[in-house]
Amino acid sequence: MDIFQLCREFNQNIINDPGHVDIFQESHIPKHIHHLLKPICRLTSGPSRESLISWDNKKEKGFRITTDSRILQSILQWTSDDEVRKMVYIQGHSVPQANHEVLHELIAARNELAQIMGYRSYAEFIVMPNMASSPEVVKSFLLEMSKMIKPKADEEFEAIKNFKRKSCGQKYVHLEPWDEAYYTAMMKSSAYNLDACVVASYFPLGQCIEGLKMLAESLFGVTFHSVPLAPGESWHPDVLKLSLQHPEEGEMGYLYLDLYSRAGKYTGCANFAIKGGRRLSETEYQLPVVALICNFPGSHNLSVRLNHHEVETLFHEFGHALHSLLSRTDYQHFSGTRVALDFAETPSNLFEYYAWDYRVLRRFAKHYLTGEIIPEKLVKSMQGARDMFAATELQRQIFYALVDQTLFGERLGQTRDTSSIVADMKRQHTSWNHVEGTHWHIRFSHFINYGAGYYSYLYAKCFAATIWQKLCQEDPLSLTTGTTLRTKILQHGGAKEPADMLNDLVGDGILRYCNGGIVPDITSFSDEVKLMEDKQEQILL
Repeated sequence: MDIFQLCREFNQNIINDPGHVDIFQESHIPKHIHHLLKPICRLTSGPSRESLISWDNKKEKGFRITTDSRILQSILQWTSDDEVRKMVYIQGHSVPQANHEVLHELIAARNELAQIMGYRSYAEFIVMPNMASSPEVVKSFLLEMSKMIKPKADEEFEAIKNFKRKSCGQKYVHLEPWDEAYYTAMMKSSAYNLDACVVASYFPLGQCIEGLKMLAESLFGVTFHSVPLAPGESWHPDVLKLSLQHPEEGEMGYLYLDLYSRAGKYTGCANFAIKGGRRLSETEYQLPVVALICNFPGSHNLSVRLNHHEVETLFHEFGHALHSLLSRTDYQHFSGTRVALDFAETPSNLFEYYAWDYRVLRRFAKHYLTGEIIPEKLVKSMQGARDMFAATELQRQIFYALVDQTLFGERLGQTRDTSSIVADMKRQHTSWNHVEGTHWHIRFSHFINYGAGYYSYLYAKCFAATIWQKLCQEDPLSLTTGTTLRTKILQHGGAKEPADMLNDLVGDGILRYCNGGIVPDITSFSDEVKLMEDKQEQILL
């Protein structure tokens, strides 16, 4: 109960205290993101009779920037003023201060629970029932990937630094963490002539939902239909309810869509299993019910346009939803996503590939005004831009997973200074310096949902890359591909061992055994992010 309450408190603090920065003048902020900010003003001189009379002439306009994750990212990506970016970065990575104590108490409570259950650490308690089997196997896998990715991540860091040097016209520059989003966006735009607003014009939310429906029908022969909500059934007027139907099997389950941002709502994007499927008798089955939650701007506005990262997130969460809706297990404890933790993210990561494949995008991505299908050339530019800093992003995910294992591992002891541990690990495992006074980990909600299990995302990326290349890439929308996915993975939920399902799906080359545990084979994923050829080049050199 303590752990449950602390988790709720950690997440609620993130909502209640997102932090803010007041910026004067208006010109410091690009006009196209003004709508995200709260206009404010101040007197430019001390109050006097004259100044109060001429208020309109004396006030200086500005903005209050709330540093929640969405607005923070927009400011860091689009604002050219490095002082503004610095202030916003530091503030956004320093709140909520109350979570320092909450995290300390959570680490202690989880460690106590693990010891009561006979484990040396919470990490061991979480990892042991899963494919990895021990924190040592996880750490070994993460450190191997960290070592492998470092040369390419360092190379990308130097490329960003050189770009900043040329942009600033200075011989010597320091590359700071608040520079990353701004300069990488400029480099992508320069290399591929990309305009995020142009990309978003092909992804109105209504069309994206149609894309999800098309994908489900193409792969699995199932269709979604809107159904009315009963009185009192919905928790908010924005919620939509869909029924999943199969032409032969009938009703398969229900999906709630709650897609728009609003005050007090859970801030992330997630799939929640409301009811698991289970067999009630030889002829009756309890249908699964799931809720797909996102935080897109607007309300009841299907014309709102998504950036491509939001589209990818929507497809990711839809992968989770289908895992639940298509599973047919005898017991609801094994329904859908109720699987080994380090397998749970595999279907959702696989569905991210569909958000990038032109053969899929041309079926639903249409211009919100003209109806023009998204040009293939634009999609290729998006793919090229995505791959430009793949090593930097992968290094970040490895770092997050290592921090997660360390904070909930056995050697942390009673130290309250998690910030110094995180700072040291950032210097050791990333190409970027730590900014003193920042504590990004106190608003990292994955510590709550995936405590000691964040490595699962990296397992999933490797498994999904192999599945995509070996099974889906040749004909991603075929019913044959979908049937194979459903019958060999999705329908079993957690009722079969994940290693058996993965081997049955694609054969050899998807996993390997290591020190009593299982780790992904990284060949396909390494090929995807071009790690292997870099490694071979280093060997040749």
